[in-house]
Amino acid sequence: MMKPDVKVVILGDMNVGKTSLLHRYTERRFQGTVSTVGGAFFLKQWGQHSVSIWDTAGREQFHGLGSMYCRGAAAVILTYDVTNLQSLRELEERFLTLTDTAQPDCIFAVVGNKSDLTDDCAEIDEAEGEGPIPASPAPRASKQAFKEDAIHLYKQLIKYKMLDEKDFPVAEKVCFETSAKTGHNVDLLFETVFELVVSRIVKERMKPSDTVALNQNMNSKSAKSPCCT
Repeated sequence: MMKPDVKVVILGDMNVGKTSLLHRYTERRFQGTVSTVGGAFFLKQWGQHSVSIWDTAGREQFHGLGSMYCRGAAAVILTYDVTNLQSLRELEERFLTLTDTAQPDCIFAVVGNKSDLTDDCAEIDEAEGEGPIPASPAPRASKQAFKEDAIHLYKQLIKYKMLDEKDFPVAEKVCFETSAKTGHNVDLLFETVFELVVSRIVKERMKPSDTVALNQNMNSKSAKSPCCT
């Protein structure tokens, strides 16, 4: 199997809907509660580039595997449940350190899932989901974590990594509220992340090679003048 050009990892506590988000995007359907054991991945072709998307387990007993899955990641999607404030806090307390093995210029996205369960959920375009919204919607819950909280976490993350903000996307571009059940903002999330990481690959490949520049300098020096006799 060909090695993927890009590695994207989804991190977050258990039951925030990481696997459901991945299934909604890759299979265009909603899958109910499924506990991931260890990790699983899906390959996605994005233009000329192959992307591996890694879904990780949120359970404590698999926590140590997170840094292994993050090794060499070009992007990490930090996921929480908008109806569970603690799931957002867990990202900072348990999961940020796991990303230390990712690439130095790793792109981060902070995603609040399960927006369909909240009292004040936004109007959802049925075209984003598969079929009509059910006549008997799930019981509503109070929203505990807001997009402003995600933006704050993203800015804290940049400081934690000691990164220069100007070299990374602004928080508003990479903080999302999604619903794996209806499909709300799911495509936007993954396609934004893919576009950001692939554009970095293209920029890196366009940079002049240091090796070529060194060879050119050596050739120019040797061609300046003949040796003295």
